[in-house]
Amino acid sequence: MRWVVFLRAVNVGGTNRCQPALIAKQLARFDIVNIGAVGTFVVGADVSEPALRAAIARKLPFKCEIMICPARDISKLASKDPFAHQPSGPDITRFVSVLAKRLHAPPPLPLSLPSDDDWLLKIIAIQDRFVLGLYRREMKAISYLGQIEKRLGVAVTTRNWNTIEKVAKIL
Repeated sequence: MRWVVFLRAVNVGGTNRCQPALIAKQLARFDIVNIGAVGTFVVGADVSEPALRAAIARKLPFKCEIMICPARDISKLASKDPFAHQPSGPDITRFVSVLAKRLHAPPPLPLSLPSDDDWLLKIIAIQDRFVLGLYRREMKAISYLGQIEKRLGVAVTTRNWNTIEKVAKIL
């Protein structure tokens, strides 16, 4: 089975530093493609999830959450346009947060922070292990991104929608 791997909280603010391109090179036997510097990989080899997780963890000089999703789930997510009826523009970023595990009881949506009228972050949908949302390009919005994990009660790692589209093209 093909996989997509998301490392949580790497190369952010000078902490948990690693070289994703080097990790991909070291794990070439898994046919890994590195997507940028934040720890996103497409795995083309037929490998079990536990074996893949262990191999990646051994290459990291620190402990971190490793979210691994079947490639078909990413392809399915990207095949639709979940942001079709949402605001867009240079001041709005579309994102996907990958959950460490599925939610048992998702919150009512949309969820707008700090408020519906004056939102800086808006969660528009939760599909399986993916939280889809928008945030305004303002410094305060970053603090609301950090609240996603607290509000949902499960570890998350967030990627720009452009990254998800790039992964889908490779798949």
